[in-house]
Amino acid sequence: MSTTTRIPIVKKDLLFPFIIITSLFALWGIANDLTNPMVSAFKKVMPELSNVQASLVQFAFYFGYFFMALPAALFIRKYSYKSGIILGLLLYATGAFLFYPAAEYEQFNYFLVSLWILTCGLAFLETISNPLILSLGDPETATQRLNLAQAFNPIGSITGMIMAQTFVMSALRSDDFTTTAYNALSAAEVASIRENDLSIISIPYIGLGVLVLFIMVVILFTKMPKTAESDKMSISESFKKLFSNKNYKNGVIAQTFYVGAQIMCWTYIFQYVDYINESLGLDLTATYYNVGAMISFLVSRWIGTALMLKINPSKLLMLFGIGGVICCAGAILLPGIPGLLSLVAISIFMSIMFPTIYGIALKDMGDEAKIGSAGLVMAIVGGALMPVLQGSILDMGGSGFSDIKLFGYIPEVNFSFILPLICLAVVALYGYSTYKMSKIVV
Repeated sequence: MSTTTRIPIVKKDLLFPFIIITSLFALWGIANDLTNPMVSAFKKVMPELSNVQASLVQFAFYFGYFFMALPAALFIRKYSYKSGIILGLLLYATGAFLFYPAAEYEQFNYFLVSLWILTCGLAFLETISNPLILSLGDPETATQRLNLAQAFNPIGSITGMIMAQTFVMSALRSDDFTTTAYNALSAAEVASIRENDLSIISIPYIGLGVLVLFIMVVILFTKMPKTAESDKMSISESFKKLFSNKNYKNGVIAQTFYVGAQIMCWTYIFQYVDYINESLGLDLTATYYNVGAMISFLVSRWIGTALMLKINPSKLLMLFGIGGVICCAGAILLPGIPGLLSLVAISIFMSIMFPTIYGIALKDMGDEAKIGSAGLVMAIVGGALMPVLQGSILDMGGSGFSDIKLFGYIPEVNFSFILPLICLAVVALYGYSTYKMSKIVV
């Protein structure tokens, strides 16, 4: 009589290293969602910025991933995972501390440079942590293990959102004025408000820099596990093998579109709420809905991780992609609160996408997974490019809100969410194609 032994997601002897590395997922979650509201914050502090110009916050932030992911992968091939983590944390802290001089000089471009350096550090952390988590256990449970680790990322994200609302958005003096009233202030009054508000924006980043340095010291004295490695192939061999892997190439494309959708939904929810308030005379607080979206994201990721014990990850990705498309359609077509709730609900279906695409794309890879990981992290550049495109739609009627209605019915703010809809449709298609292929293989 044979018995089947359930393969653990994380073995007991690897539990502590898993916890240490997983803590980094929360750390970059804080940075991501502390930064998302900054598009709206800078727009209020510097009303002369257009939506496209303000969206450069996201461009600077997520372009750092694209720029540094491959160097990070090459670095850890030559040295070690631990060395890469330390360097990543050092860059992270440096970028955070540079917010102080940026606020002192009151230069928007200086803030962009600070964010870019910070994100170069995040690129190291993500390029290293994701494949390291995949390697800490049986390959059969790798995707579930990465979903479990990534489930702690939203905890950091919620922390970042709360920090943004508590220390920034609610404290901005420029938010106390309508655009007309702000423009009517004297030059001295505007200068005083701007100095105050830019200083407020810098405070949580400086505090975050201190936290990052503390964690870096802890990791310096922590023994990292040695992962099993195959014979190391040359870089050219790694690239050749990756470029011949259709599943991987399509995974990078799907990841680019997914990250673009995520950042657009979590960034422009603020403009979506502002439009509802202005058009309906309401006084909704966007951050509360953003936190609600993140809580839904967190709970759904835990549920999704559990569902993968019974449902093929590719099939679940396809189903969640379809659900996201339906919610995007609701955000576009439904007016007022129903549309806003549809926008919040998109996060339910985005919850499993990043780690699931990651796990599927790197499935059955050997040493080339390190370079492959860099490609998937570089795909985060979707978060740099897509918000700028959505900002251009919002600017169709000028830098503020307008009475433009697309097709005579849909406000331009609502219509701009056609971009996340297209992105999530691409993800659903990747889930379908890989599920179909897995059935053929089986």
